[in-house]
Amino acid sequence: MKENSMIIQNGRIHDMVNREPYVADILIRDGKIEAIGKDFSADAQVCDASGKDIYPGFVDAHSHLGVSGYGIGFEGSDYNEINDINSPQMRGIDSVNPLDPAMKIAAKAGVTTVATGPGSANALGGTWLAIKTTGICVDDMVVKDPIAMKCAFGENPKRCYKDKGNFARMSTAAHLREMLFKAQQYLAKKEAAGDDITKMPPFDFKMESLIPVIRKEIPLKAHAHQANDILTAVRIAREFDLKMTLEHVTEGHLIADVLARYDYPMAVGPSLTDASKFELRNKSWETAGILASRGCQVSLITDHPFSLEEHLPAYAGLAVKAGMDPYEALKAITINPAKHILCDDRIGSIEKGKDADIVIYDGDLFDIRSSPQTVLINGEVIR
Repeated sequence: MKENSMIIQNGRIHDMVNREPYVADILIRDGKIEAIGKDFSADAQVCDASGKDIYPGFVDAHSHLGVSGYGIGFEGSDYNEINDINSPQMRGIDSVNPLDPAMKIAAKAGVTTVATGPGSANALGGTWLAIKTTGICVDDMVVKDPIAMKCAFGENPKRCYKDKGNFARMSTAAHLREMLFKAQQYLAKKEAAGDDITKMPPFDFKMESLIPVIRKEIPLKAHAHQANDILTAVRIAREFDLKMTLEHVTEGHLIADVLARYDYPMAVGPSLTDASKFELRNKSWETAGILASRGCQVSLITDHPFSLEEHLPAYAGLAVKAGMDPYEALKAITINPAKHILCDDRIGSIEKGKDADIVIYDGDLFDIRSSPQTVLINGEVIR
């Protein structure tokens, strides 16, 4: 049993359940956390973490890791289908390249799970999935698929389809509404037909792909930077009674009190890049802390490759520097993104029964000079 077991001893555990860390041992068996306590007698490999800090594996709720390759060019970019503004039938899993060198770089930095999938060119872009950052076959790396349906507002759909019937923000909203109305009707006809195949509506791949959204089985993953785009996303989600997560939320700090009225998880970032578009002119490292202080569920994201995946831990430090509560910043790269991507039953905290995704630091996590000493994914040491 020893080869499948490990005891991490005497480390200071930040379990993301309790605000304050504590010293204890972690018993890992067959890739799972079996117990947290002291003086385990199991026949297991021992890792001495005395004086070190132990965190759950870091989680990025919004990345294009594996679908937008290391060294971007046409052959390395598989995250946008530019031929159709409404492409909900696209599945992110079909573009993921596990052998992208950025995958191993992310894993060694302690980023053990990412949500990845289509980009933001389209009003509807397709489904996202959550994967571990180690493996050679994406099907073996999946934590959950699908986790969301990507939709987008603002400059990207306008720019990509300005000559194809989508010149204004209201055009993008209209495209999305039309698809949601059609999906509601399509589902109603299918349900009314029951088992009578002769009464079924003609098969429509796009409508089939939207059924999990209409049934609230997965959320819309709404790309929105500018304040009015964020509130348009909220308006549409409420109109159709849908689940939704808000992505980027660049001007969220300007409408924090309004957003606090609702219960939409928010993925903030990438905050490291410059204001490369008009809608990013109010970008600020303070956004995440302001939203968290209002009681919003906030995740920090890289949007890799637009900022690099391996720097996710440093982003938490930069958010703290800008005023975010340190515990909220830790939550924003662990348990909050795990909840955001519907995977908190397996990842995001150090608890009995969860995946043994563990990061051990000998130094201050928020110090950019620090890096993990040890990283485990599914109980396997990868650094």
